[in-house]
Amino acid sequence: MSNSEIWLLTLTSFSVGLIHTLLGPDHYVPFVAMAQAGNWSRRKTLCVTAWCGLGHVAGSIIIGGVGIACGAAAIQLEGVEASRGDLAAWLLLAFGMAYLTWGLARAYVPRHQHNHPHPHSRRTEKDHAATAEGGGQQTQRTPQKPGTMTAWVLFVIFVLGPCEPLIPLLMYPAAQASPWAVALVVLAFVLATVATMVVAVAVLHLGLNAAIFYRLRRFSHAMAGFAVLTCGVLVKVGF
Repeated sequence: MSNSEIWLLTLTSFSVGLIHTLLGPDHYVPFVAMAQAGNWSRRKTLCVTAWCGLGHVAGSIIIGGVGIACGAAAIQLEGVEASRGDLAAWLLLAFGMAYLTWGLARAYVPRHQHNHPHPHSRRTEKDHAATAEGGGQQTQRTPQKPGTMTAWVLFVIFVLGPCEPLIPLLMYPAAQASPWAVALVVLAFVLATVATMVVAVAVLHLGLNAAIFYRLRRFSHAMAGFAVLTCGVLVKVGF
């Protein structure tokens, strides 16, 4: 691989990690909510965020590693060996196009929402009214504060939700037999993802409204796909 290809893949990996994280409020809003509910310190909140971010990245890398291992035997075939670089570039481009198309469809096609209103009978409503008028004489349970278990639940959720666009970015340098390029792509993605999560949580912890990111959230997959597609095009034209 040329140096320009390596740096292009590294920059794309960093961009995908940044876009995927920043435009996905589910990567940082839950930590702020849990911190407020559980009265976590800022240090604990940021540590849990970083730990979950590493788990999120690990899930992506594991899936990419499995894909690389499964394709290693095929790459050894003589016919594939001769054209593996070109094939990997086409796969990178095809994935970017498919992911961009899917992301746009997901952003613009309205999805059916299920609303499940809680039914109240007249007697139930009267009971609620009586309770309110009586000053809430019924015994109320004090909700338990989320603790260590909550942090582990968040960690498992992030491990099981990998970032799909990273996978083809790992496959291309692996097909070129360039372990250093694979390492740089992984490092760039790790830094972008974890750093963005930690910074976003730290800023939101100070009270910044995340509404703008929720409005842009529907375009996160499309933008990640566009980044991968652009990388594939530049590789094909010999950038």
